[in-house]
Amino acid sequence: QVQLVETGGGLVQPGGSLRLSCRASRHFFSIYAMGWYRRAPEKQRELVASITSGGSTKYGDSVKGRFAISRDSDKNTVYLQLNSPKPEDTAVYYCPTWTGPGIGESPWGPGTQVTVSA
Repeated sequence: QVQLVETGGGLVQPGGSLRLSCRASRHFFSIYAMGWYRRAPEKQRELVASITSGGSTKYGDSVKGRFAISRDSDKNTVYLQLNSPKPEDTAVYYCPTWTGPGIGESPWGPGTQVTVSA
């Protein structure tokens, strides 16, 4: 089973920028897609972005135009660039993988906390 480790979280000011990383324990080509969920206190989890092994990307409506997902297949790593974050982006961010379209979701890693505050 793939192991995932998310890093890069922290405190960022509104309008700033932050980059999250997630490294998978096995090669990207054996994974259909990777992505980012987030969960804020007392809120349901939200799919933030996803990217397939072919490079196709999807974004949640709340982050379109502000966040960008990318991957480095050689490093088995997926990134999430947070640009112009807002306080409502504060959450723990997790990095799942899928073995097929909408199926085979992996257990989540420990997550990385992002706090957007002045």
